[in-house]
Formats: sequence, C-alpha cells, structure tokens
Amino acid sequence: MEDYNEGTVILVDKPQKWTSFDVVNKLKYVLKIKKIGHAGTLDPLATGLLILCTGKWTKRIEEFQAKEKEYLGEMTLGKTTPSYDSETEADAEFQISHITNELIYSKLPQFMGIIKQKPPMFSAIKVNGKRLYELARKGKTIEVPEREVEIKSFEILEINLPKITFKVVCSKGTYIRTLVHDFAKSMESGAYMSALRRNRIGDFKVENAKDITSFITQMNQNKENLVILE
Repeated sequence: MEDYNEGTVILVDKPQKWTSFDVVNKLKYVLKIKKIGHAGTLDPLATGLLILCTGKWTKRIEEFQAKEKEYLGEMTLGKTTPSYDSETEADAEFQISHITNELIYSKLPQFMGIIKQKPPMFSAIKVNGKRLYELARKGKTIEVPEREVEIKSFEILEINLPKITFKVVCSKGTYIRTLVHDFAKSMESGAYMSALRRNRIGDFKVENAKDITSFITQMNQNKENLVILE
C-alpha cells in the first residue's frame, strides 16, 4: 500500500454536480489523508479531469495549474443566464434566425490568441476577500476586472442550432462560460454553456482518470487500486 500521506498524484473524472472541493474532501476522508488539494477548479455542472495532489506532491499544484487545458463544450443559443451556464434560470432571450454557419465561423478568429475576458459573477474568484459566487447568490454584483487569457485552439465540431458543440485548448484562468457568452454577443445574440467536459491538463488525460464513485468503492475494497504517478 502506498503511503498517501507521503505523496501521490490522483486523477479523477469529476461527475456533474460535485464541486472540486467535494472530491477533495471525500478522498481526504476515505483515504485518511492529511494534506490534499486539487490543481484547477471545475465548475459543479462540468465533468472531466481533476488532478489531486497529496503529501509532497501538493508543492507542484501551481505547476499543474499552469498547464494548458482542453475542453469539449456545448453552447445553447437564444438565451442567457446570470451564471453563463445552466445553474441559473434564463434572464434574457435573443433572436437566432440571423445566425448562419458562415457567421459562426467568421467570428472564430477574434477569439483566438491572447484575448481579454471578464470572469462571470458566478465564479470562485475572490475580490476583497469574498468569492464572487457568494455575492452573486445574494443578488449582488460588482465590477470584475478583465484578465488576459490565451485561446490556443477554438474548433467548431457540430452546428445544430440552437446548439453548437466545440473544442477549446486554452491557458490557465480561461472561463469557457465567458467565452461562450462573448462569442454569442459578437453575433448579436446570446448563449449559455449547456455542457462542459475537461479532457486534458497538460499531458494528463481524462481517459486515465477514475470515476469517483467506483474509485471510492475500489479504495474501500483494495486501497492499492489508485492512479498514481511515481
């Protein structure tokens, strides 16, 4: 049995509706780990790769967080929500009859390379010691400063309006929800992110990760069945 307190890297396929901290806390309890953290938050409604570091590997969390990310996503045109995803109810409706495949593809170049984004109010970013989502859930809004991020690849996979499926490779700090919101706005419409899955962080891939439910079951049966990097 590995000494998990000494240090391991665990790859988990986060399920929908679990927060990243839910995963951390659950494994901390199951494995009796003193020191554990995750290398990059995933929104509760998103699924996919979550890197967890224990023991001495927690020193490399920032290194892993800085690696490029790859996401598979779906946007739904015609409506916006305060959270920019399906966590909250729609707050506005927009026309989509003018949106063509040509218009969609013509807007891609302006969202490539170094771009500026304003993080959504429903995010874990702290401003003056308060997480934005805590303020947003109380109905409060504040001015959130823009940040520079890098979109290395933005590929349209399928157009079946009102839905568009896409793949994005991006830098640390990129909000795919904001990308969806801004992309629809550039077409004089609105959209919200209706699905998101993180496929990759650097060289770490979701296909090498464990489903959290089966992971915990396996740990209870045989604690040697972990995804560990030596």
